[in-house]
Amino acid sequence: MGSLEVERTTRGWAARDSSGILSPYTYNLRNTGPEDVYVKVLCCGVCHSDLHQVKNELGMSNYPMVPGHEVVGEVVEVGSDVTKFRAGDVVGVGLLVGCCRNCNPCKTDNEQYCNKKIWSYNDTYTDGKTTQGGFAGALVADQKFVVKIPEGMVPEQAAPLLCAGVTVYSPLKHFGLNVSGLRGGMLGLGGVGHMGVKIAKAMGHHVTVISSSDRKRKGALEHIGADEFLVSSDGTKMQEAADSLDYIIDTVPVGHPLEPYLSLLKLDGKLILMGVINTPLQFVSPMVMLGRKTITGSFVGSMKETEEMLEFCKEKGLTSMIEVVKMDYINTAFERLEKNDVRYRFVVDVAGSNLIE
Repeated sequence: MGSLEVERTTRGWAARDSSGILSPYTYNLRNTGPEDVYVKVLCCGVCHSDLHQVKNELGMSNYPMVPGHEVVGEVVEVGSDVTKFRAGDVVGVGLLVGCCRNCNPCKTDNEQYCNKKIWSYNDTYTDGKTTQGGFAGALVADQKFVVKIPEGMVPEQAAPLLCAGVTVYSPLKHFGLNVSGLRGGMLGLGGVGHMGVKIAKAMGHHVTVISSSDRKRKGALEHIGADEFLVSSDGTKMQEAADSLDYIIDTVPVGHPLEPYLSLLKLDGKLILMGVINTPLQFVSPMVMLGRKTITGSFVGSMKETEEMLEFCKEKGLTSMIEVVKMDYINTAFERLEKNDVRYRFVVDVAGSNLIE
């Protein structure tokens, strides 16, 4: 349907420097082609990695930067070679919008590990255009990196699944942990952690939330459905829980000691790192050696896994727990996110926002 081989202009909110303050910004979308999809953005989730990026905490930010990589929108037009989508479809775009398609990761449905992957913002597309994210009225994406949102899913609740949801689903599947009867730990109860509890429970796991304080106990047990709640500063309870978990998904996005959590793992247990941290993490080797334990990491998920995860969530009736805000609240939302003051994911109602002021 139609040809999109023209440049289009849109309005978004962008950071101009490492203060991370966002304000209105008009820019041209990248050159589009026959396999591209032109999407009107409906809403976009707010991830902790967006905060890292707008403040240049990873030392790789380029400005002006329009963040946002948990994007749900409506297809307006498609290029002449697009076969997967048509106008009116509700779709999602996540963290990636490109890859080389020739390396081993790309050929094995692991394109998120491609060394030439293209981020959905703060990157450069193959035509030399800067990529910009979902805090904007529209975007253009290659059909390979667009997924259909299952019918019946509320767009605002679906948005965090495109990062937080698949970030947990992918390692559980890859490491063979998507079987019932396991005992898992969820370290941190933010956007990724709360979806981790829900997905692990839906897989039939006994899930313990591990947190630095008792503040989230009620939410974890009563609202999200965790089986147990463990405060990491409670030495007695931590000792009682030693050697009890098959895996721990570590979602904490700031530096923290690993040893207290390694002690919770059973023989051959896995500590799976998810938080983006720009400082070294430390542990003593016997903590790993004496239980044949594994410290590993995982990065979002492939497009195939994203599609599987969305269908899994639809089948199990899983949704994210969100606080919907308008775009003019985004700077306050970032301040609150930095203080861990959100239950459990901000989602920006882009379509319902005034993007001008």
